[in-house]
This record gives sequence, structure tokens and C-alpha cells, in this order.
Amino acid sequence: MKLLITGSNGLLGQKLVALLHQQAGVQLLATSRGENKLATLYPEVRFIPLDLTDRAQVQQVLDAEQPTHLIHTAAMTNVDECELHHEACWLNNVTATEHVVEACEQFNVHLVHVSTDFIFSGEQGPLTEDAIPEPVNFYGQSKLAAEKAVQACRAPWAILRTVLVYGTAHEYGRTNIVLWVRDSLRASKHIKVVSDQLRTPTLAEDLAQGCWLAAQHNATGIYHISGQELLTPYEMALQVAAYFNLDASLIEKVDASTFTQPARRPLRTGFIITKAKTDLGYQPHTFAEGIALLAQQTTATT
Repeated sequence: MKLLITGSNGLLGQKLVALLHQQAGVQLLATSRGENKLATLYPEVRFIPLDLTDRAQVQQVLDAEQPTHLIHTAAMTNVDECELHHEACWLNNVTATEHVVEACEQFNVHLVHVSTDFIFSGEQGPLTEDAIPEPVNFYGQSKLAAEKAVQACRAPWAILRTVLVYGTAHEYGRTNIVLWVRDSLRASKHIKVVSDQLRTPTLAEDLAQGCWLAAQHNATGIYHISGQELLTPYEMALQVAAYFNLDASLIEKVDASTFTQPARRPLRTGFIITKAKTDLGYQPHTFAEGIALLAQQTTATT
């Protein structure tokens, strides 16, 4: 198997490189925009800079490398940025995916595409793979359009939708709910956390495992890959406070109307992951186990 990863500098991309760089029988090729953030951590992994919005560049790299499998993790995922910058969002999430699909068709590459719970309205959850998409923000619209491009692909494809991914990464500017709550409470900051949204939070390592299982099985179709526990962000915050023995009275329970954000959030999503467990052997960590792993990782790096 020769496996090409897009977006290898991102959170999921980094976890995939960590998981697969010593996997027997896998020739790994990392690609991302800009310089390779993992060069010092995994010097043995080949890296090629790749701008997916450049159709000719995508064709050229796939033609030269001839991968058997491609895991497409690259995307513009900041929901508010997508709402404010429609053109950039469409270019990075839809046009880029169309370029990947076209090249996968041309060179008959098995494509694993990562999507999101934000393609759904949030009126009901947890959701199975056959739930009807109805996005409430532009990010969700762009990811749904990308899914449609993948579904039209004439090479084998799998779409892996996920929910609220959290984890640590090298030289990665964005935080996540676990570290944000921990660091805020450690600094004795009062924080407001919503209690009217429901998610099945996903450890980044679990999502990477799901992508790898889909590639290994040459899976086709749509799979929901997330954690199993349906939690509100407020419940997640309480678990983080309890794990790190921090003052939970600093956490104020609010509803989504407290915040003015450019993009609407679906209220209730979360996934039913029976199909992924049955077909792929996917088995996620609990949220408590995820918190413990992040604690261990951040201790190791500080």
C-alpha cells in the first residue's frame, strides 16, 4: 500500500503520520501546504508540499507518486472564518476536493474523505449514516458539496464523518475543549460553557484509526466515526475539571444564545457508530480516556 495524506500539518494529518510512519507494508507520503511541521519528529517520512487548490499540481503529484490510497484530511475547518470568507472556504473545501476526486479517478486511487456532523441541521441526534443533511452554516454547506463531489467519484471512495475532534498536535495554533477548559481553570478564569448543544466528542487518535481502518478494508460508502458518549460541552467541561482536580465553580452553564458568533451551530448532533464498529472494527476511547491521554501528552511536551 502506498498511502498519501493531504493536510499532514493539521491535527488529524499529524495523528495519521504518527500512526502510520512505521506501519509494515505501508509506504507513506505526507503532503500539506507550506513547510513540513513534522520534519524533526519523523524525518524518515517523505513530504511533498502540495496546494490542493492548484489542479495541475494535484494531477502532477498523483501522476508522479501513483499512490494506491489517499486520505483527504485537508480543509478549512474554522466555522466562523468560513462564514465570513465564503470564497476561501469554497476554494479550500469544495474546489480542492474536486481536484482530489478528479486525480483519484484518473489514477484509480482509493479515496478516504473526512467530513463533519455540521452538514446536519442539529434538530435531532445522535445520527446514523442515512440521516438527511441540512446544514445551517456555510462551512456545513461547503462540506456537503465536497461530499457530493466524492460520491460522484468513479474510483472507490469512503466518506468518514466526524464530530468535535480534540487532541494535541505539534506547532498547532488551535486549542480544543479539553485544553481550553483545563488551562482556563488553572489560570482561575471564569468560563461560560454551553449546555444546550449535544455532541459525541472524538479523540483525534480515534479518527486517525478510523481513517486507517477504512483504507485497510478498502471500505466504500459513508461511515460515522466519533466517540460514543453524547455529551454537552458543559458536561465535558465538568469532566475535565474533575480529572485535573480544578475548581468547577468557575464554569458557568449557559445556552448558545449567550454567544454572538458569525456562524450558527447545529444544536444536537452526535453519531451512532454501529456501522463503523461492525464493518471496520472501530473502537473509540471514552471521553475520560481521551482526557487522560491528552494529560499525558501535554505533560510529556512541557
